[in-house]
Amino acid sequence: MLRLTWVQPEDLIGHELRQARQDGREPTAIAERWRAAGGLEAPTRSGASPQPVSRYLRQLAEDLLDELADLPSALADAEPTDLPGIRRLCPRWPSRSPCPPPSPTRLEAAWLGRAVGCLLGKPVEKLPLTAIRELARATGNWPLTAYFTARGVPPELLAAHPWNRRSAATSLAENIDGMPEDDDLNYPLLNLLLLQRHGTAFTTTDVARLWLDELPAGRTFTAERVAYRNLLTGLEPPRTARYRNPFREWIGALIRADVHGWTHPGDPAAAAEQAHRDATLTHTANGVYAAMFTAATIAAAATGTHDVHACLRTGLTVIPPGSRLAAAIRHGVDLAHAHPDFDRVVDELHATHAATHHWVHAIPNTALIAAALTHADGDFTGAIRRAVSGGWDTDSNGATAGSVAALLTGDPAALPTHWTAPLKNRLATSVADFDGTGFDTLAQLTADLARLPHSHPEAARP
Repeated sequence: MLRLTWVQPEDLIGHELRQARQDGREPTAIAERWRAAGGLEAPTRSGASPQPVSRYLRQLAEDLLDELADLPSALADAEPTDLPGIRRLCPRWPSRSPCPPPSPTRLEAAWLGRAVGCLLGKPVEKLPLTAIRELARATGNWPLTAYFTARGVPPELLAAHPWNRRSAATSLAENIDGMPEDDDLNYPLLNLLLLQRHGTAFTTTDVARLWLDELPAGRTFTAERVAYRNLLTGLEPPRTARYRNPFREWIGALIRADVHGWTHPGDPAAAAEQAHRDATLTHTANGVYAAMFTAATIAAAATGTHDVHACLRTGLTVIPPGSRLAAAIRHGVDLAHAHPDFDRVVDELHATHAATHHWVHAIPNTALIAAALTHADGDFTGAIRRAVSGGWDTDSNGATAGSVAALLTGDPAALPTHWTAPLKNRLATSVADFDGTGFDTLAQLTADLARLPHSHPEAARP
């Protein structure tokens, strides 16, 4: 029997109880009712509950999810999701000062950087931090200077820490033959289509329609899968992000932000506003802020600057400074400045977040990305190896760090060939007609979109 994860009520309830504790709701009484009925609060790392499913337990989970949604949040005023509310809390909201579009060469570097960072992190996604370190050290690849390999790893270590089963066949060094499909690349492709079809005045509803037309449901995960399910049942944005969606502050919106930044060089406000319209299909609050922060950071990097620290500071101007995400990013950056050894930075981030946040949550992962870029001073290899070696959502973190750092270099020739050559200028995807497309072609398409006239989101259709 096929049992789909990420959408079943008994899978969602444990995640929603954790989310409630994080965002200032008081779920204790509801948690006690769930446990008393035999429910478990700790789903597996894959997202599925290990318990048998009964009709009673499933119905109870549905009822409790709705009760949790009705609980008041102590953080609601400090962490709004609506754009006017966000802007009111951002005293340093950046002014609009657009620059000439980035060259196709610069954008090719960014696309390649995103792919390389993603590919580096794919085989160790879901593995705990200790496993990542042990597997890399077993082949003399620590700090990371090359793709992971199974060659030379002792059998007992491989048995204790198996590679990501979906990814190892295409992402270990000995297996790489072009860029394999990954959601971290699928979403930038979708956003190329979004801008081609609707321009910069697209609405969240346009994003939803595009997904239903072009994104296979089986290629969605966590918040995106729940929102997709909600669309199919007739819900409309932004309720798609909220209804029985405990993943709404996870990393999914962040990985969709690059194209919004690439196409708005020097205009981080417009990039952030565009990312907001995309993100609110699936996410709220800190999940949306992570996308806005990333888009604004990339928009600053797309100007031709080499100052990653200034770019990160720009990213912080578009999210509420009192939010949990802003505090986590500042903490990550401060740790990176304070400790020469990045393993120490990672250990402190894990000590702060690992017990309270899921490994796919936006807050710890965004903090790690910012720390990696800061500690590497924007260097490409330094950034991706730090982002991946820090654990959590390794492929997504490597992808975003790689996108920013490669964009700062401005030239694909500046990226080491041992990273880029195995990609063979070829990307696999199930999105539209992009399968087999080269990164040089994607860069030209992106450059063309960067020349589109930019509309003010306030005037866009609701």
